[in-house]
Amino acid sequence: MNASIINAMLTRRLLLKNSIFLPLLLQKNTRRDFLSGLYNRKFKIGACDWSIGKGSDIGAFKVAKEIGLDGIMVDMGGVENNLHIRQNELQQAYLAESKNTDIAISSLALGLFNQIPFHSDPRTEEWISDTIDAAKNLNVKVILLAFFNASDLRNDEGRKKSAINILKKLAPKAEAKGIILGIESYLNAEEHLDIMNKVGSKNLKVYFDFRNTADAGFNTAEEFRKLGKDRVCELHMKENGFLLGEGTVDWKSVSAAVHDTGYIGDGWMQIEGAMPENGDLIKSYRHNLAYLKNLFNK
Repeated sequence: MNASIINAMLTRRLLLKNSIFLPLLLQKNTRRDFLSGLYNRKFKIGACDWSIGKGSDIGAFKVAKEIGLDGIMVDMGGVENNLHIRQNELQQAYLAESKNTDIAISSLALGLFNQIPFHSDPRTEEWISDTIDAAKNLNVKVILLAFFNASDLRNDEGRKKSAINILKKLAPKAEAKGIILGIESYLNAEEHLDIMNKVGSKNLKVYFDFRNTADAGFNTAEEFRKLGKDRVCELHMKENGFLLGEGTVDWKSVSAAVHDTGYIGDGWMQIEGAMPENGDLIKSYRHNLAYLKNLFNK
């Protein structure tokens, strides 16, 4: 028997012997790689276009570029411009400017519900349905639904019931298009979970704002943990009148909650507000960006 045949036989025997341990090795390596990816994944950091002085304005891309952000959350507009981001021509302009500046469109927002009651205005369903279409066209996965002021759900079971009924009607379209509808409100985790469970759609989640949660009188980190990593779609990182890290939100406990739960969401967090009175916008947002990177993306 020549040497090449002997070597081939020995190689075959070694492969068969080692194949016994191969599943264990693969399982171990897969688990290690998964955990490494989980803890090393970095959030993309953007800002709400209205917070950088360009609400529903294509000029937000250039401001975001100057700050050094990864993207912007785009407000759909208001009644005064008929939610102009619904226009196909404007969507194409936004996509072109996103490409030119290398600034992503991270998510969309329907902020007009702060002024117009979500639960009772007959245009609510049309606006959200059209925004789902816009999100699909803009390659966006998350739509923020603002429930403040005119749409505040606190201590109002009638408003909650109406909101649930509307969301039930819209959920099938959101699911078909692969779009997440995110509730942002002053409600606590239990109330949010109740609404999501009653709507019964995996495409309805909470858009979590830590400052709002604190303002409503709740412990920010505890409320986030109660919701869990799979019921939150995206994050607002906000302070009112202060830079991040200089206000009253305990961002270290927030960071611990985010990391301990293994939260990833859609991979984005958005800076909102977080600027002192008469502060320089660019300098303030560069500070906020560096602060978040240091806290969440080490």
